[in-house]
Amino acid sequence: MPTRDEKSIAIWLLICCATIFGMVVLGGVTRLTGSGLSMVQWAPIMGVLPPLGEVEWQETFELYKQFPEYQKKNFHMTVDDFKSIFWFEYAHRILGRLIGLMFFIPMVYFIAMKKVSKSLLPKLIAMFVLGGLQGLMGWYMVKSGLVNDPHVSQYRLTAHLGLAFLVYAYLFWVAMSLLFPRQNQTTSATSGNIWLFSWLLLAMVFTTAMSGGFVAGLKAGFAYNTFPLMGGQWIPEGIMALEPAWKNVFENVATVQFQHRVLAISLFFIIPIFWYLAKGRTSGGRLRTGLHLLLAMLIIQVILGISTLLMHVPVALAAAHQGGALLLFTIMLFVTHQVHQHSSLDPKT
Repeated sequence: MPTRDEKSIAIWLLICCATIFGMVVLGGVTRLTGSGLSMVQWAPIMGVLPPLGEVEWQETFELYKQFPEYQKKNFHMTVDDFKSIFWFEYAHRILGRLIGLMFFIPMVYFIAMKKVSKSLLPKLIAMFVLGGLQGLMGWYMVKSGLVNDPHVSQYRLTAHLGLAFLVYAYLFWVAMSLLFPRQNQTTSATSGNIWLFSWLLLAMVFTTAMSGGFVAGLKAGFAYNTFPLMGGQWIPEGIMALEPAWKNVFENVATVQFQHRVLAISLFFIIPIFWYLAKGRTSGGRLRTGLHLLLAMLIIQVILGISTLLMHVPVALAAAHQGGALLLFTIMLFVTHQVHQHSSLDPKT
C-alpha cells in the first residue's frame, strides 16, 4: 500500500497530467484557428502580461505585421481581428507557464519537507527538465513559421506534440507506480506474450498519434474528405510522387493521410484482439476495467476521426479528436502499467 506522502505526490502528478491534457487540447485549438503565429516574440518572464490598452495592442499588431503570416495571408486583418487569434496563443503560453509553476513549487515543497524518496528525486528532476525542453521546443516550432513560408514545420510540430505526450506519460507512469505498487503473483508461462503485446500496442498508439501530428502540420485532413476511399480509390494516386522516397512519409499530403488511416484502422482491429486475450488472462479488477475503457475509447476515437474528416475538419471536432488521441494513449498507458505491475503477466519474473 502507498504511504500518505506517496499518495500526495501521486495526486499532484496526476493534477499536472490533467493540466498537460488541457494544454494539448488548447494547442490543437490554437493551431486549428490559425493563432499559433500571432505572438512573434518569446519572452518567458516579461511576456506574462498581454497588451493592456489600445496603444499596446497597436504596437503588438504592428510587430505582427512585420512577419510573413500577415504579409502573405492575413493582410486584411484589423486590430480587432488580430485580437481574436492572439488570445488563443496567449492562453496557450500562459497555461504552459502555469504548468511549470504547478510542478516546480510543489516539487520544492516535497523535497524540502523530505517527503521524496531517493529513488523518486531524480525522476522529478528529469520531469522538470523535460518540461523546460518542451517550452523551448514550442518556441522552436513557432520560429519555423516566422520565415518566408508562414506555416510551422510539420517536423517541429510533431516533435512538440510528441514531447508533450512523453512528458505526460512519464508523469502518469510514476504516479501510477506510487498509487499501485508492484504485486507479486505466480508466473504464467504464456502470459509474457500479453506483456510484450501491451508494450507494442502502446508504441503503436503513440505512433498513430504522431502520424496525426504530420496530418495536422501538412493540413492533410482537408484533402480526401471521404471514407473509406481516398479520391475514389483505396490507395490514392501519387503516394510515392516525391523523391527521395522517404519524403513521401513526412511531406506528401496523400501519403501522410493514407498512413494515418492505415494505422488507425489497424488499431481498430488489433486492440479488440488484445482486449480479448488480456481479459482472459487476468482477474485484476483495475486491469479489466482499463481493458473495457480502452475498447470503448477506441470506438469513440475512430468515430471522432472519421467525422472530423467527413466534415472538413471543424475546430471542435478536430480538437476533440486530438484530445481523444491522448485519452486513448492514457488508457493504453494505464493498461500497460497494470500488466507490468502484475508479475504473472511480466516475462522478466
